[in-house]
Amino acid sequence: MNRMHHCAAAIVAAATLSGCAAATTAGSAARGEGPEREYAAYVVSESADQVARVVYGPEGARVERERSVRTRPHEVDGPHGVALSPDGRYYYVTIGHGTPFGSLWKLSTANDELLGRVTLGLFPATVDVTPDGQYGFISNFNLHGDHVPSSISKVHLPTMAEVARTETCVMPHGSRITPDGTRHYSVCMMDDLLVEIDVATGEVARRFSVAPGREGPAAAAMQQPAAGDTNAGATHAHAAHGGAPAPDAARVCSPTWAQPSADGAFVYVACNRQAEVLEIDTRSWTLARRIATGENPYNLDVTPDGRLLLVTLKSRTEPATELIELQTGRSLARVPSSTTLTHGLAVTQDSRYAFVSSEGRGAEPGKVDVIDLRAMRVVGSVDVGQQAAGIAPAR
Repeated sequence: MNRMHHCAAAIVAAATLSGCAAATTAGSAARGEGPEREYAAYVVSESADQVARVVYGPEGARVERERSVRTRPHEVDGPHGVALSPDGRYYYVTIGHGTPFGSLWKLSTANDELLGRVTLGLFPATVDVTPDGQYGFISNFNLHGDHVPSSISKVHLPTMAEVARTETCVMPHGSRITPDGTRHYSVCMMDDLLVEIDVATGEVARRFSVAPGREGPAAAAMQQPAAGDTNAGATHAHAAHGGAPAPDAARVCSPTWAQPSADGAFVYVACNRQAEVLEIDTRSWTLARRIATGENPYNLDVTPDGRLLLVTLKSRTEPATELIELQTGRSLARVPSSTTLTHGLAVTQDSRYAFVSSEGRGAEPGKVDVIDLRAMRVVGSVDVGQQAAGIAPAR
């Protein structure tokens, strides 16, 4: 369970970790161009069943270490999301597949030891941790079977016990908590909904329709979709996943991420089918602004200083990360990714760099690019396992 792979090109089983400076790949910053200090992020690779710690520093970017999270030798367990505790002592990984339910793992950042795990719903995907480190909120995405309402799990992290499971809507994703720790946001790809949960109670507080032309507080019928009704609420954004005809793109948002602003006054929603991000005022619960993006906006992050909104563009033809100035809503740059299917974002706490994961295709490795947010260009890049997905900054 604690087997580590210290270099991407070598398979080494070990119970403890050591550095792997040789893991720097072509495209990393040249010697002397990196920052004076080191930055790090954790990234999961869904098809490789691995989590990697990627470091960017004076010598460029490198994979410092990798850990297998595979439990079944002939099956893919599918790690999808990752988050760190506020004190930096632990990291949490969602495992999408199970028999049939997925799980959340708690591991030590010191030695990658597995400290606990808890079984959750069907395909736990994105995860976030409250500012006090006491609770994790996980979206049970449910990629299996019919399009039925799924849930958000609330886990007490010190004991790794699920204390609440709240039904929201179909295919919840993009689990994020406000900086003050009072509210949780997620979106439902099949129902065109943003859902707000009260962190203290674990109960749904409000729902907001993000369907094009129907943005606003959700109607009662939309707030309580009937189980098994695949047409409940808004038009399903990804009906083609279940074999149904693809919906009219003009009528769906297909939200894939919810991201609170640095001060919690707004929440941003990525409309994957509309090439835009919606800015929703959390006080008035109204649509405040539409922000145009490139094709297929997927994951979002906001710099801690509140200056930039970052958007991954999960485009097969022009994969990139878009940098948007929040004050004006103006796109400052689209930074091309080093491989296809750009996925997740992790911004450093000083708002200086962003670590960006890209899945790649087939047997190609996943990638992590490091973007200098001042120069607005990639300054480092490393290979990781196939289908790099969730990524989170180290503390």
